[in-house]
Amino acid sequence: MTIKRRDFLKYSGTLGAAAAVAGPTALWSPWARAQQTFTGVTYLPQSYKALSYGSNGFVDFLKSEGSDVFNVEFYDSGQLLKADEQLPALRAGNIDFMFHTTSYVTRSLPILGITGLPGVVGELYRNPERLAMGSPLFELINEELGKEDLHMISAGRGILEPEYIWSGPDNPVRSLEDLRGKKVRIVSFEATQALEAYDVAAVRIPSSETYVALQRGTIDAAIMNISTVVGRSLQEQYAYCYKLPTTAFTVAPFVLKRTWENMGSEQRELLEAAGRWYDDNFASHCNDVIYGQEYWPLMADAGIEMIEPSGEDLQALSQAAQSVRDAWVEEVGTEVGERAIALAMGEA
Repeated sequence: MTIKRRDFLKYSGTLGAAAAVAGPTALWSPWARAQQTFTGVTYLPQSYKALSYGSNGFVDFLKSEGSDVFNVEFYDSGQLLKADEQLPALRAGNIDFMFHTTSYVTRSLPILGITGLPGVVGELYRNPERLAMGSPLFELINEELGKEDLHMISAGRGILEPEYIWSGPDNPVRSLEDLRGKKVRIVSFEATQALEAYDVAAVRIPSSETYVALQRGTIDAAIMNISTVVGRSLQEQYAYCYKLPTTAFTVAPFVLKRTWENMGSEQRELLEAAGRWYDDNFASHCNDVIYGQEYWPLMADAGIEMIEPSGEDLQALSQAAQSVRDAWVEEVGTEVGERAIALAMGEA
């Protein structure tokens, strides 16, 4: 059955009301029975070849290895839900799983901020095994997510290549100082905080609106991953990439914790197996194959000047980010925050 977005949103409130009346396990009790429809979403379009590689593979794995376990219905490109609608829909029980970029939901799920903390992401990017399934950091994240009734199946075994500063020919950014006073598209809350010292006017707009925003001068520059650049053909607008590792993210599949716990063993084992495929393939394939062999050569062919960050800027960003890390530790709790950073940095 094909679900239209307007019909889905119309009736989604009924499911949430039913859960409130019938009790917290009413919508999940069917997991004890035979094959179930398993509905998932991602707002990411297929034009994001790298970011959609993992979700496509995960869903294909479920369909090929568990057709007798799940009837998987998966909607990409925001067909069913927009980015900001996914988490509320999952919590309401209107969908069964979602793929989400961690940077989008750190305000709702602060523990995921560890994947984007300035001054930490470089180490985490260089050491992806620290975010592997079953690693101490992965388990700590899920312990905290569990308090929000959520479970992350896999983090893709690492974060994606950090987000850099991209700018056009009329507003070149070759240093941190060049950012001063500019209107910059930033999604990450952590990066927004770190750049406050440079009087940046942070603009949070969807990636789908970035191309036009650059044309109209709504923004002067943007902080983004190379997947977004290619996925939205922004190399047609940019002239410079200042490769200062400002923030980062991964894309992860999430389910409700109570869904996870109420599943039969066959269903959970299938999802764990799909998670292991995702762990083995997602971040490594994106970073090493798609980015390294395809996307960065494409940037060079487009004539974009790649500028390596100066030592002074690396140090300045690290100093600016210290207050961001301190604030994050306070938000998630001192014990949890300090342990997460230590695990990410390889100090625990």
